[in-house]
Amino acid sequence: MNADSHRGRIQPTLGSSRRTHGGSRMPWVRGGLAWVVVSIGTIALHARTVEEKRTILFLGDSLTAGLGVDLEESYPALIQEMLDAAGLPFRSVNAGQSGETSAGGLRRLNWLLRQEIEILVVALGGNDGLRGLDPLTTESNLQAILDRMHEESPHTVVMIAGMRAPPNMGSDYTRAFDRVFPGLTSRTRALLIPFLLEDVAAVPELSQADGIHPNREGHERIAQYVWRYLEPVLLARMNSLSNP
Repeated sequence: MNADSHRGRIQPTLGSSRRTHGGSRMPWVRGGLAWVVVSIGTIALHARTVEEKRTILFLGDSLTAGLGVDLEESYPALIQEMLDAAGLPFRSVNAGQSGETSAGGLRRLNWLLRQEIEILVVALGGNDGLRGLDPLTTESNLQAILDRMHEESPHTVVMIAGMRAPPNMGSDYTRAFDRVFPGLTSRTRALLIPFLLEDVAAVPELSQADGIHPNREGHERIAQYVWRYLEPVLLARMNSLSNP
């Protein structure tokens, strides 16, 4: 197509210093020390909360990278807003790259695995279809990504966002390509998001001038669609983490 977050800084407010009339300064000192201890504890707790946010990584092409819109308008960024609104301790990482194919995503995986990933959303294959690559090759590359994740990070939940081949590739190619994504999830532990561009593809008011890439409103629609599948996984993950 060419189908190809973290806020919150605590600013302690210093109270006024005063001495009690005719008495020792020790009560003030003890109070001051208590304030310092509480403040440091609050800051430390906040820091741990930020550090303990678990990563949802979106591995994709220009549809994920947000080609043609501002980065904060891309659907992974909108997912972060949903996470924050829901109070869920996850951070959404956009690893989309314009022009990316399933083979390119596989090549980048080792570098991406330098960070701990709680949930991986694989949104690749659109460029494979546009270029008419053999669906068996696309399937092999995606399977290799799943195998690599299972080997290196077996706790990671993997979700695959399905894609569809353009109709001008012919019916045989389209059928073979479209079967790749549900086929992978039917024989692995990966979860399927049926079609990343559901209710967005070929809708002029949700697309940019090229008719392929979603505009800002299109990304909002994608984020809402992906959230339908992602939210239950997040809630189940939170439950498993709180009840190991």
